[in-house]
Amino acid sequence: MLTLTREIREQLLTYDEELQKLSKQHSEYETQLRQLAYSSYLNLEDLQQQVTLKKLKLRVKDEMERHIAQRLQQRPQGS
Repeated sequence: MLTLTREIREQLLTYDEELQKLSKQHSEYETQLRQLAYSSYLNLEDLQQQVTLKKLKLRVKDEMERHIAQRLQQRPQGS
């Protein structure tokens, strides 16, 4: 099932603009988190930004999963 879900996600990413947008947001948040992780010192503002980015990244991941689930429900049976 995990492989099937991964294959479906990859297929949807080739043509589904909404999923592409969500995936891009997720990657941008991940990039920002990595940049913070490379800092040798995080001040309070950096720590708050890190928490916010983690929450945003998780929210986008959840949206992606919901979107994929909706697309699967819309598929004709037998596909």
